[in-house]
Amino acid sequence: MGGIEEPTEQVEMDPVMSPTLTDDQWERLVAAGTPEEVAVGDHVFRTGDSGYDLIVIESGEVEIVRDALRWVGEVVITTMGPRTFAGELGLLNGQGAFLTARVTKPGRVHRVTRAALRTLMNEDDEVCDVILHALWARRESLRTGPAAMTLKFLGTTTSSDFLALRRFAERLDLVHKAVALPPGGLEALDTHEFTLDDLPVAFIQGETLLRATPGLVAERLGLSYQAQADEIVDLVVVGGGPAGLAAAIYGASEGLSTVLLDAVAPGGQAAATSRIENFLGFPFGVSGGDLIGQAILQALKFGVRVYAPCEAVGLTRVGPDLLDVALSDGRLIRARSTIVTSGAAYRRLELDRWEDFERSGVYYAATPLELRQVQNKPVVVVGGANSAGQAALYLSANGSPVHLVVRGNDLGARMSSYLADRLADDPRVQVHTSSNVVGLDGDGTLESVRIDTVGEVDAHGLFCFIGATPATSWLPTLDRDAEGFIRTGTDVGIQTLEQWQGLGRREPLPFETSAPRVFAAGDVRRGSMKRVAAAVGEGSSAVASVHRALAY
Repeated sequence: MGGIEEPTEQVEMDPVMSPTLTDDQWERLVAAGTPEEVAVGDHVFRTGDSGYDLIVIESGEVEIVRDALRWVGEVVITTMGPRTFAGELGLLNGQGAFLTARVTKPGRVHRVTRAALRTLMNEDDEVCDVILHALWARRESLRTGPAAMTLKFLGTTTSSDFLALRRFAERLDLVHKAVALPPGGLEALDTHEFTLDDLPVAFIQGETLLRATPGLVAERLGLSYQAQADEIVDLVVVGGGPAGLAAAIYGASEGLSTVLLDAVAPGGQAAATSRIENFLGFPFGVSGGDLIGQAILQALKFGVRVYAPCEAVGLTRVGPDLLDVALSDGRLIRARSTIVTSGAAYRRLELDRWEDFERSGVYYAATPLELRQVQNKPVVVVGGANSAGQAALYLSANGSPVHLVVRGNDLGARMSSYLADRLADDPRVQVHTSSNVVGLDGDGTLESVRIDTVGEVDAHGLFCFIGATPATSWLPTLDRDAEGFIRTGTDVGIQTLEQWQGLGRREPLPFETSAPRVFAAGDVRRGSMKRVAAAVGEGSSAVASVHRALAY
């Protein structure tokens, strides 16, 4: 399908992917499992298994196989022998198996369930580090080999729906392959069984999913929230940006059973930032994608259950000590506490044809995904804060001439001085202060932008960074300011006797909202500093208040 050839050589397992365990490490790992004798041809796990185990191989041999798909045959990825373990990162995030493990030499294995694996990783830092490094390295290796064909996306280069699929898969670090067609280019495929109206298409283990969305794909992969019987979690974090990830990591690392939800994919606006230069510990800067990727891995390490896309649409108190978080699909998560880190939604320019070009030229992020659509082509960036400045520098450094449109008359008013100075010195960036974008034009895709102070300029992409509106409409009963930001702590202006009586008449704790045991952190909170480092600090600090609230 699509005329794509794939490598067939087996992966050579390097020392990170297949670490040499000491005798003590080996004994501790084996002790966490249940022994099982296996014969040639047995499958210790198979593609599609939703609750497969880590397989610790004491003797014998197991081969890891990418099953045959409709258009390509079976591929043996690698073969594993004694004193190794079979499994990859999906063991930690709940993803169903997308490869098969088949016995080729008889022997003895030990099955370590997901629950037992999490217990081992929580209690044994040394073994945890060995396993985590191996699972992560295997995931990265699989992303570039034949295993990637188990999840394949097909769409056009100008489709925002196709871009959303790719962003979802990349932020969750899913093993996948994306095939981008030129606009109207189904004829570029060798064979096809669908029309342009069916795009984007996802192929999941060779099965076709037409008009695919991140939510539909997540459901098929086992990444959607599934409650266990009568489950009550200690903490639900709503929003997977820096504040939410920090809250989830600190909560789980301190013993709270923690669920993290995001309506799109973890990362928030930080993941859309090409370069963060003022974050502690990164003197040469770090991309938002890299920072968020490591944070997600850290969350999985501590046992956070991460679900995306998974949108919270309501919050209801159930008695004095419990909350129900309602999801858009009708499911409920019952929790003892909640931290709202839902951030803010991107603001849009009120222009004719804006919605037309949102699918083919308007972007709210500047990362390698968006760069591929506009590289070496002229673009317009709108905004006067750090995110706009970072985007302009990133795009210009990768070959795109940039018009930076700033409504105010002083570039340094809302932007860090180091960014403003670098923009002024960059010959590929033209800064237009006291200016506005007033029109968009193009035939199917964006081709030009009109700026009120200079007229029409060529532009194959418009990058919009004009702020955001807090994502709080799903929380109508919480005390918010006139712009919708949530009041917390001593800033709370509305308290009802009914909500707070029985709590020792205590006042809201730091980061606690007008509803007991409901907290807010990051961009969604009134008075927060809109910086990555500040969001991380707020998310982790809110957990301290959660512990205090749960102790009442």
